[in-house]
Amino acid sequence: MTNPNVVSIANSNTGAGAESLLATNRVIRNTYMLLSMTLLLAAVTAATSVALKLPHPGLILTLVGYFGLLFATTKLRNSGWGLVSIFALTGFMGYTLGPIIGHYLGLPNGGQTVMMAMAGTAAIFLGLSGYALTTRKDFSFMSGFLMVGILVAFLAGLAAIFFEIPALSLTVSAAFVLLMSGLILFETSNIIHGGETNYVMATVSLFVSIFNLFTSLLQLLGFIGSSD
Repeated sequence: MTNPNVVSIANSNTGAGAESLLATNRVIRNTYMLLSMTLLLAAVTAATSVALKLPHPGLILTLVGYFGLLFATTKLRNSGWGLVSIFALTGFMGYTLGPIIGHYLGLPNGGQTVMMAMAGTAAIFLGLSGYALTTRKDFSFMSGFLMVGILVAFLAGLAAIFFEIPALSLTVSAAFVLLMSGLILFETSNIIHGGETNYVMATVSLFVSIFNLFTSLLQLLGFIGSSD
């Protein structure tokens, strides 16, 4: 004779599992939808910045704008204002990207370099995201390494700018390609396994990964092109 309590518990666990899966799928769907819109906005603002030949705002204003808008997005992530904030953040990042792209477009074979960086970024993101989504492997073990690695690379990047050390700058770019690739795997896995349930913050993490991946590939490819 079947114990009704056991059946009840089994049904409860099944229902909870199905509900968790639906919630995860909802976060994934909302994240990639929002990510697509923010990437489109960033592309438009970057293209506008290039077309109008707008000057770069400078390192200090860029950092203040980025971290200020990132802080606002984090604080507002659970409200409708979080969407306004993330569009402001990604639009601002697109604007700062415009002068950088404009610089490379002005170099010999600059258009080819920019297109290669875009294609490489797309291939890496789609490949790693697809791998994490299909295999559903847990990459949470990368958390500590990524946090320390990104902090060290960020500080090294600032040192390369202030002390004008091209070799260090290239090393930082190569490190960021690896770190951002790891962050894409980590964040996608985090969404799948329920570690990140807020699609606004998931979008921010993936957008920043793509942004830094693109700029790092652009610098590396630009250096390789100038050395030929």
